[in-house]
Amino acid sequence: MNNSFPRIITLLRKERGLSQKKAAEELGVSQALLSHYEKGIRECGLDFVVKAADFYDVSCDYLLGRSPHRSGATIKVEDIPEPDAIGKENVLKGSLLPVLNKKLIANSLNIIFGILQKAGNKSLTTEISAYLNLAIYKSFRLLYSANPKNPQGMFAVPQKLSDGRSSAAQDIALSNASCVADGESVEDMKGLDKDKLPELSPEKISADYPLFASSLFNLIQNAETRMGAKKQTK
Repeated sequence: MNNSFPRIITLLRKERGLSQKKAAEELGVSQALLSHYEKGIRECGLDFVVKAADFYDVSCDYLLGRSPHRSGATIKVEDIPEPDAIGKENVLKGSLLPVLNKKLIANSLNIIFGILQKAGNKSLTTEISAYLNLAIYKSFRLLYSANPKNPQGMFAVPQKLSDGRSSAAQDIALSNASCVADGESVEDMKGLDKDKLPELSPEKISADYPLFASSLFNLIQNAETRMGAKKQTK
């Protein structure tokens, strides 16, 4: 049995508000045995995995940590909706600030991934993507964990460890990307070929990405203002 199973069955029980004794009764095992399963001291059989999946209304793949979705669904590229897909979850009402910042970030990402696509380096794309993924993870987890009543079952890393570990993982991803972008091969990551080095300037970015360039320029200005830079005045 993998390391995910003990964590997930413990979190599912706590989400239901069940004591270990009550859950053991419902699952047809002793409290001592369930305690061993939840602590990872003993491995259970397939019958218990199926029974626990039925009881908690999740898939066996989710219990075993093979899928992040409780239904056990896996996601394919064609299943991922476009960022601007119509739906109630995409409608932001009230303040214009979230709408503005969402557009600045989304449009700037179009440029970043356009540059990565032209570079054609898998390692560079992987490391930059990891860095950005971790930034979103950290932001979402901060919001999710603001309410202590929200169940933490969707996260594998404990809350107290998540901030430090995610920051460390970001630093590693950025370091790897920096080396690859400089043409250095790191472990199994191939450095970027010199003939693929991105040739960029404000004028070229504006020409290549006319719809998104102004968003990137505004994002850069906002970021550097946050960093303490003074706005340029003519």
